[in-house]
Amino acid sequence: MSAHYQDHPLQPGDRAPNIVLDAISREGKIALDEFRGRSPLLIGLFRGLLCPFCRRHVAAMARLNPALREKGVHSLAVVNTPVERARLYFRYQPIPGLLAASDPERASHRAFGLPLLELTENATDWPYKVGADAVTEMRVDWPGELPEPMNPAAGGDLLSNKDGYEIKEADQQVRIPGHMQLVGHFLLDREGVVRWSFTEVEEEGRNLCRALNPEELMSAASQLAY
Repeated sequence: MSAHYQDHPLQPGDRAPNIVLDAISREGKIALDEFRGRSPLLIGLFRGLLCPFCRRHVAAMARLNPALREKGVHSLAVVNTPVERARLYFRYQPIPGLLAASDPERASHRAFGLPLLELTENATDWPYKVGADAVTEMRVDWPGELPEPMNPAAGGDLLSNKDGYEIKEADQQVRIPGHMQLVGHFLLDREGVVRWSFTEVEEEGRNLCRALNPEELMSAASQLAY
């Protein structure tokens, strides 16, 4: 793998590294270089499927995939969940037409500059540390899913209970106690250059666990259309 660690998220104009990951939605590997020179790519880098917000991010990507494909844009969802565990999940929660890959080592997140956030009692240095007091003050809104805007911890607990997702040993293996992997979406042009992004890093934590704005994404994708 030719990817290198980035100390901040890739920005528009930055060239994305090649990463090679185990495919979930098919056999073999998926490499970003497969798309370079061929088509734009939306890549979503998420936490493991044990994260209820990330399960929804992946489902949202699957719903947007047909409209993006009409514009010539492929999509790839990457989760920290080990490949066999992820394949089992998607057998019961299908994502037709969406490519997915497994990255339990978080190599892609590091390559794209998404930090591993340390959860502390009261010390916040965003996006590297966040205190429990700061998380309590945050609000995330998922209309139709949460009864009202809630802090990410409370909202995540409610969604987990709603989903009935059963955490297995494979999920536990990729957990890092006291830490939370930040996530994001990156839209790459045909040459693998970032043209648009939405990550949890920006906005001093106000993007934490938020869904992206589909209109913003589709507008950016239109600029890369055939």
